[in-house]
Amino acid sequence: MDPSKQETNQKKASKPMAKKETQEFQFVVYNTMTQQKEVFKPKIPGKVRMYVCGVTAYDFSHLGHARAAVSFDVLYRYLEHLGYEVTYVRNFTDVDDKIIRRANETGEDPISLSDRYCKEYNIDMSDLQCLSPTHEPRVSDHMEQIKDMITQIINKDFGYVVDGDVFFAVDKFPNYGKLSGQKLENNRAGERVAVDSRKRNPSDFALWKAAKPGEPSWDSPWGPGRPGWHIECSAMSAHYLSFKFDIHGGGLDLIFPHHENEIAQSCAACEESDVSYWMHNGHVTNNNEKMSKSLGNFFTIRQITERYHPLALRYFLINAHYRSPLNYSVVQLEGASDAVFYIYQTLKDCQDALLQLQEEMPNDGKPARISPDAKECISKLRNEFQVKMSDDLSTSLILTGAFLEALKLVNNLLTMLKKKQQKQQRLLVIKSLKEIENEVTKVLDVLGLQPPWSYNEVLLQLKEKALTRAGLVEDDVIRLINERAEVRRNKDFLKSDQMRAHLQAKGIALMDVGTETIWRPCVPVQQDSEIVPSEGQKVPPKPESA
Repeated sequence: MDPSKQETNQKKASKPMAKKETQEFQFVVYNTMTQQKEVFKPKIPGKVRMYVCGVTAYDFSHLGHARAAVSFDVLYRYLEHLGYEVTYVRNFTDVDDKIIRRANETGEDPISLSDRYCKEYNIDMSDLQCLSPTHEPRVSDHMEQIKDMITQIINKDFGYVVDGDVFFAVDKFPNYGKLSGQKLENNRAGERVAVDSRKRNPSDFALWKAAKPGEPSWDSPWGPGRPGWHIECSAMSAHYLSFKFDIHGGGLDLIFPHHENEIAQSCAACEESDVSYWMHNGHVTNNNEKMSKSLGNFFTIRQITERYHPLALRYFLINAHYRSPLNYSVVQLEGASDAVFYIYQTLKDCQDALLQLQEEMPNDGKPARISPDAKECISKLRNEFQVKMSDDLSTSLILTGAFLEALKLVNNLLTMLKKKQQKQQRLLVIKSLKEIENEVTKVLDVLGLQPPWSYNEVLLQLKEKALTRAGLVEDDVIRLINERAEVRRNKDFLKSDQMRAHLQAKGIALMDVGTETIWRPCVPVQQDSEIVPSEGQKVPPKPESA
């Protein structure tokens, strides 16, 4: 996206959301710890403290990272919508084996390399309309907190030092495995990597790693070295949120061993350590196999947003429940792109009509009188939004049903405005449009789908992406429209249909409006010519559409 648009997005995204009306439904979330839905009750009334594990920054982030970020961004937005004051912490891992390996390959300083990809990640987050967290701590900036926690763990006899390395003694923590259900006898090292014979138990994990040549290191009471992976989140969550906070989130793959080890470390350092709700988003799959960098079957966010609008990608990500697996599909991305185009086109048409009719709207401060259909539509949309969102963020069920009915009613009311009406009836339609538009944009705002640009701008951006996917520029489409107009004048409707179908197969829909033909993006449709008929069977041409 245009950097200036990213900056605008970031500024808009950083604005605090206004408090909404009193919550009418109890908000329930699925707690991985108890494996059931529970009513959400923060430890401090009116305030929520939330920590979400971020990325290990050594490359461009992929679709799995986008899903985690968007899932917890929706949670963040919804909590603020409910009126909570939210402290949201999402970390960057900038000290790690993968970063060091990549830096050695490229000849870069590991911290500098990671800093570059942290910045790239934030550009992706801005594009996806993810609000900036309250804090985005990095490992390299929190060495003192990490070393202090390791010291506490050693002093309480949960950790031990061997040749400058520090390990956590899992045998000392009887509740190890309570989050994942894993048993120690099922968690034995040595199956994929060599067992470190210095460990008391093969399942013990590193809190601190002794320095090796060519690796970044920091001084410590145990000698120069760097932290193990798991300790960073325990130390940083405690630093920003205390040992007791409300929500800890991350991807499903982090339940074990990362979050299991976090619990052990935090409880070892502070007996009163407690997280109320553990929340995890599902995997993104590619051909039903988990998408990951290690498997090499991933697409970066940047690769996808080169061809699809970031808001279409966000729609795709929230169009499945956050805990469900989400299979990467071009067809679904095309559908998401088509859906957001319809939403923004409807809202643009509504906004344009209301702007033209501004003088007809009285500004007397009285409550707007709207039609019974509009009143029922708004009530249904509001109720459905509250019911679905309060049920563990069921976003996939919100963008259908009452939401689509509201958009349909907007289009019906816009059609009515084109007809001759009495003044009072016309005023009723105008006010109804305004109220429905307000309710629809509230829903989009909480879902992070309200664009930071004008509707006209985002529609133009969506059209540009469609042209990119089609391998065309707009001049190509205009030329084909003009050629087709000539064909229609010659009454060669078969060829006219073939030209329309050719573009439709590329995701470009032509619409004949009176004597004019306009175009918009669409889901690519297979042409009849590509359908192979049975022997001796003919496929009849499609009739010319109106």
